[in-house]
Amino acid sequence: MESPIVQNELPDSSSQDLQLTQATPKECAKIWTNTSASWRDSLTVPVYLQEQLCLSDVPLARNGGMTTWILVEKNVPPDHRRILCSCESFLKRSLMSTDGNVKDVIVHGVASVFCPLDYRRQGYAARHMKEVAKALRYWQSPQARVVGSVLYSDIGKKYYAKFGWKPNASNWHMELPPVNRSKPLAAREVVEDDLRELCHRDEAIIRDAMAKPADGVKKLVTILPNLDHMLWHIRKEDFATQQLFGKIPRAKGAIAGLPGYQAWAIWTHRYYMHPNAESGDNVLYVLRLVVQGDVSANKPSFSRDSRLQGQKKEGQEEALMAVLQCAQAEAAEWQLNHVKLWEPTSWVQDVITKSSLGHRIVEREEDSVASFLWYDEEESAPVWINNEHYAWC
Repeated sequence: MESPIVQNELPDSSSQDLQLTQATPKECAKIWTNTSASWRDSLTVPVYLQEQLCLSDVPLARNGGMTTWILVEKNVPPDHRRILCSCESFLKRSLMSTDGNVKDVIVHGVASVFCPLDYRRQGYAARHMKEVAKALRYWQSPQARVVGSVLYSDIGKKYYAKFGWKPNASNWHMELPPVNRSKPLAAREVVEDDLRELCHRDEAIIRDAMAKPADGVKKLVTILPNLDHMLWHIRKEDFATQQLFGKIPRAKGAIAGLPGYQAWAIWTHRYYMHPNAESGDNVLYVLRLVVQGDVSANKPSFSRDSRLQGQKKEGQEEALMAVLQCAQAEAAEWQLNHVKLWEPTSWVQDVITKSSLGHRIVEREEDSVASFLWYDEEESAPVWINNEHYAWC
């Protein structure tokens, strides 16, 4: 057991007696207990602990995919040491394109940075993040080259930038209201058995697009929207909805359109509070939106492709509208307050803007600020594409 905390007995944050290491299962349970007040959403504490244990064994996390890092004192044995700060990292399979030359790489996602209340304002979080930045540079590098890491700041743009995680040039989303209506007949539900094929098709589209040099951009990077990422979000959704409603959503997205010109979305239900609360901010997040034939897709957000005006129209607009209307209907059915679509392509923006979907644009300045640390200091940072919610952790 830890001894009672005496303030003057806390080690200096610069002390050589501190080290970054990995948490034991018992220490992970302690971390989850400490973080429950901040991140349990609509769940009770015991149920939140069950959820965290479940999420530690989904495909994105298992077999070393997730690592729990802790800052502790060297001379105290595991399971008895004070956890001065903690976080998780996730191995995210990614692609880097240099002048059209595409390579498989690794980006580590950093999540759940937490310093217990009794240890705050001592410099431990800063020491922890500096150590994590160094540790991740070669972490799991035998599998592929590690090019950087990403975190999603909920404390604005300045704090993590001090340690190398610079805010992305854009952090915004479109927000649509739920609509209590029947889902369009032009679309069908995407169920879990459909996800693997859709993710494979999406990856092929991305690889093809990144193999074409982008105008004025030497280097591009993206996190792959693969099945592991989708299931991480969906398993969290399954756990919460089973607790709240006694059932899980069948629809994991929607798809519409003719072969070769289809539009599809993969989404997740997120309950930050109980759906019966008087006011709520629960969200249907569109994890990934794909429109086949969208020439503005998989490109830098600032690069508005001049070919947009000449894009072939084979029913993509109708398919996209049907998919988004399905999302609105799903949100209403499951008592969600918003549909959020992170950084849609230029073409999708145009379609939504001229539609009657009732959208608004939200710039994220304080929460979910995508921030990147790149490890190649000799070259300018690559341009990140597809800053969509599937990559959030």
